[in-house]
Amino acid sequence: MINTRNILFLLFSAATLIIAYTPVRALYSSNKSEYYSHIALIPLVSIYLVYIKSKEIFEKVNYSFAAGIPVLLFGIAMFLGGIFLGSGLDKNNYASLIMFSIFIFINGAFLFSYGMQAYRRALFPLLFLIFTVPVPTAIMDSIITFLQVGSTELSNLLFMASGVPFVRDGFVFQLSDISVEVARQCSGIRSSMAIFIVSVLAGHMFLKTRWKQILLVICAVVIAMFKNSIRILTLSLLGNYVDPVILTSSLHREGGTPFFVLALLLLAPILFLLRRSEKFTDNG
Repeated sequence: MINTRNILFLLFSAATLIIAYTPVRALYSSNKSEYYSHIALIPLVSIYLVYIKSKEIFEKVNYSFAAGIPVLLFGIAMFLGGIFLGSGLDKNNYASLIMFSIFIFINGAFLFSYGMQAYRRALFPLLFLIFTVPVPTAIMDSIITFLQVGSTELSNLLFMASGVPFVRDGFVFQLSDISVEVARQCSGIRSSMAIFIVSVLAGHMFLKTRWKQILLVICAVVIAMFKNSIRILTLSLLGNYVDPVILTSSLHREGGTPFFVLALLLLAPILFLLRRSEKFTDNG
């Protein structure tokens, strides 16, 4: 029976991979593809999370027709709706709708194949798959604006703390020799999404208390903007006092990795303190 369940779920999963190929390929060919370089890694993480707790998750399994079939049908209906509406959507929103229908379908397939108890125990790995769904364009635009504004305000504080003379006009910082604009493409959306996902995963793996998991994610968002403001300050000072060419060089366009590592290093002690506080509570 166990093998039959596994084969059934694998068939469901294989079908979704075939269905997902076209919208994902279209998304990666669009100008928003850089936002979603993480998508291919998310299922691997979910599989690993299920694997390390497989004994607990699959301790008691049974087919769940009553719960699984409605979810499967809802996923199929959403997919067909996406196909029907596809011509009126941009590539990102089309991929978002199709991938969300696949997310629903996979959850329904697991529920159908293994039952409610197994589904509850595998809930986080299954919900983690939501990160394979591209963010709808309108929501993404709002997130980018939020990061742009936050990064600008933090950059303003860092410029003030540095003692460098500057004049601010909205998103533009005028230094002695150059002016720097914190444009939308400077919001750090790609690395911020990665930091956000890492914080969600780390909170699940290392923290037990829900509010501390949420606090870690909030700290990750602030750190993402702080990291971006440090990058803005660094490039601005280098451009103003070393060489203006730096602002149009590969260091500006592709030099985000060191600052991403910095963000993770800033997040690590927060995670450590939150985890340690839980141990003290348990011991108390």
